[in-house]
Amino acid sequence: MHFASDNWAGAHPKIMQAMTSANDGYWPAYGNSDRDERLDARFADVFETEVAVFLVSTGTAANALALSAMARPGDVAFCHTEAHIRVDECGAPHFLAPGLQMMPVTGSFGKIDEAQLGRAVETVAGGGLNAGRVGMLSLTQATECGTLYAPDEIEALVKTIRSNRSDAPVHMDGARFANALAATGATPAEVTWKRGIDILCLGGTKNGCWCAEAILVFRPDLVDDMIYLRKRAGHLLSKMRFMTAQFEAYLDEGLWLELATKANDQAAKLEAAITTSNSVRLAWTREVNEVFGIVERNRFAQWQAQGLKAYDWQPPTAERELLDENETMFRLVTCYATSDNEVEAFERLLR
Repeated sequence: MHFASDNWAGAHPKIMQAMTSANDGYWPAYGNSDRDERLDARFADVFETEVAVFLVSTGTAANALALSAMARPGDVAFCHTEAHIRVDECGAPHFLAPGLQMMPVTGSFGKIDEAQLGRAVETVAGGGLNAGRVGMLSLTQATECGTLYAPDEIEALVKTIRSNRSDAPVHMDGARFANALAATGATPAEVTWKRGIDILCLGGTKNGCWCAEAILVFRPDLVDDMIYLRKRAGHLLSKMRFMTAQFEAYLDEGLWLELATKANDQAAKLEAAITTSNSVRLAWTREVNEVFGIVERNRFAQWQAQGLKAYDWQPPTAERELLDENETMFRLVTCYATSDNEVEAFERLLR
């Protein structure tokens, strides 16, 4: 029962086949082949607008480079308290954007509260030189709690920060962006640039790719710096062909959404099993491929001893009161490779 992370699964066979095919012959290095250029056009078609595409090998690199392209000296980046860029990147954004400050903003179930963001922006704006200056906003879709921002919620948060700084750049961490689209049926454009997102870090690795993330820059004035920042950070791969090939296959015939839909559907089965169980309860309603539950600590340890691969989870700051003293929160994550047999084994475990 492998529900620890969608990073645990291997690459999808179609992705591996694409990489094998890309191994034949010669391609110009560093992303300068005709196929690399066609990939840019493919992304432009998917997102219904011109977009500059920068491929990197990790989500940490993607997020940190995106923030560094947006940052000015003294800037403050506003993000959720539990945002990955703040608590799970080992300081990478600060390393690639020296001096960048992170301003945590609270909100229930992983989503930034609009009123809290407004107060945080006012605090920085009124603090003078010592406080720094209003910089950027970073949103996560889907969030660290597996919840989703509706398009109108994204637009409202963008308007909030831009009410102080009209050109404030907005970043979206989209490690599970495909899962969000599959869950809502929204188009990629509807929840990104049409709502004010300037840079999207589109994840592939969690959804069937081997080692492939795409930084999509919708705002032209941020493109030139990104070219040099990626090179300087050591993330311009000479054999970019293997990343290009992955994303070609990823986007072909909607494979990325097909894989994300499979992951979401398997998570829905786990959610249903928990909902009907007397021994465990849902922490909150599932929206994508992450299910959060609450159970007695001893019982969870027994499950792990019986083969469950899943992490106990630190409750988000705004949800600490959900747990009793002898309970733990846990997270189950599904992926394209999650089998019905694994889901059924978890159902038996609950019984």
